Amino acid sequence: MKLQSIIGLAAAMAIATATSAVARETAETVTPQFKQAITNIPGKSLIAVVVDYAPGGASPSHTHAKSAFIFGYVLSGEIESQVNDGPMRVYRVGESFYEPPGSRHTVSRNASKTKPAKLLAVFVVDTDDKELTTPLK
Repeated sequence: MKLQSIIGLAAAMAIATATSAVARETAETVTPQFKQAITNIPGKSLIAVVVDYAPGGASPSHTHAKSAFIFGYVLSGEIESQVNDGPMRVYRVGESFYEPPGSRHTVSRNASKTKPAKLLAVFVVDTDDKELTTPLK
């Protein structure tokens, strides 16, 4: 098995472990899409996941790996989001937001109680970071 495949599998398992228990309670599903080392930035990787929210679904308040810069892009539906002490905002299809390293993502949820929503989250992260998402206590 190639090292790249092993790293990708490890990232997928870390995401699944961090989100599977809360996914059943909050009606979110996180699906790994892509993981690749950034060859011209040693020690950094690009990881993409799709977050599917059922109607009324939400992610628990969370932080990400301390190195993670995150770009969020709404693929379908409407996503309500609040990062750190910033304003609560609803993002619609084609709109995006970012989370700088060390941020708290206090609100991330489907703005609709009747329609699903889907978010693409792209991480630029230290390749050695294992836990991408940690729920806040």
